[in-house]
Amino acid sequence: MNTRLLLKMLFFILMLLLLLLMGMHNRNTVDFTLPPVVSSRIRQPAALMYFAFFAIGVFTGMIMTAPGKKNGGAKPKGDK
Repeated sequence: MNTRLLLKMLFFILMLLLLLLMGMHNRNTVDFTLPPVVSSRIRQPAALMYFAFFAIGVFTGMIMTAPGKKNGGAKPKGDK
C-alpha cells in the first residue's frame, strides 16, 4: 500500500473523529448568519453545523486536488 495514501487516510479518519467529538459535546443550537448569501438567520444544532462545514471543506479539497484534463496524444500542427 502506498505510504502517502495511508497517511492521508489516517488524517481523514482523525478529522472524522474530531467531528464526532465536537458533535457529542456541543448539543446546543447555534445561530448562523451570512448576510451576502443567506438573508435569514439559520438556527441548527452545533453538531449539524460542524458536519456541514466539514462536508463543504472535504468537497472543496476534492475539487482543488482533482487532476485536470490531459491532452491525450494530440501533437501541435507543426510537429512531424
